[in-house]
Amino acid sequence: MDLPLNALRAFQVSARHLSFTRAADELNLTQSAVSQHVKNLESRLGVSLFRRVPRGLVLTDEGVALLPVLSESFNRIETALAGYRGTVPKQVLSVGVVGTFAVGWLLPRIHDFQAQHPHIELRLSSNNNRVDLAAEGLDFAIRFGDGNWHGVDARPLLSAPLSLVCSPTAARRLRTPRDTLFEPLLRSYRPDEWPAWFKAAELEPPVLTGSMFDSSMVLADAVAQGAGVALLPVRLFERELLSGRLCRPFALEVDMGRYWLTRIASRREDEAMLAFSSWILRQST
Repeated sequence: MDLPLNALRAFQVSARHLSFTRAADELNLTQSAVSQHVKNLESRLGVSLFRRVPRGLVLTDEGVALLPVLSESFNRIETALAGYRGTVPKQVLSVGVVGTFAVGWLLPRIHDFQAQHPHIELRLSSNNNRVDLAAEGLDFAIRFGDGNWHGVDARPLLSAPLSLVCSPTAARRLRTPRDTLFEPLLRSYRPDEWPAWFKAAELEPPVLTGSMFDSSMVLADAVAQGAGVALLPVRLFERELLSGRLCRPFALEVDMGRYWLTRIASRREDEAMLAFSSWILRQST
């Protein structure tokens, strides 16, 4: 059967990302061109390779069967050609990361991954924990929570208990947890954090009226500037605590979740994904 190589490659990259948009970026084509290549291939084969869903693509049984065959073939071609160039084929890996985790943990360590895997081009995008792997064409997303996301494979990374943090000025006023009742309580978008902290402190939680933030980094900056007190994963703000910009007046902490490495459950890990997941799981233990 005479099948166009461009169409086979368009399918293979689209299936790897489960996204025509991501495939277009990698292949330096337009999204419509990639989609047309795949439609052409489906027409020639007489089968559907994808199911188009509102948030991305899902492989059909025929697509699942075809993908590993093509991936192995293209990898062998790339490896053989790299031998002539004396190089290792470049692989692109896209990871969405909660901004707090990116700045507080990942960025200080990322040079180690790049040194070990120079052939992998890592593309990081930050988010506020609300992420759609399929729609955004991400290989992985690192997010905070309980690990229970539908259709997602989640592997635990860091535990991140929350502690009260404040400015140095506020720290001089906070002698016991009860003193917190007289401070502005800055909040994240998760409503159960402050009630859990006050319960752990054996205090009745007040009505929460403080400002709300969707970014822990912005929340930390507001605390440092004296806008109020907040609950933050102090493990990811060690530099701010060591510098004295933020203070932790009490040892009390509450466990509201942890950070997880997530991917679409139906997505097979390619070489670059396996390299990253192995590396970050080792680093976080």
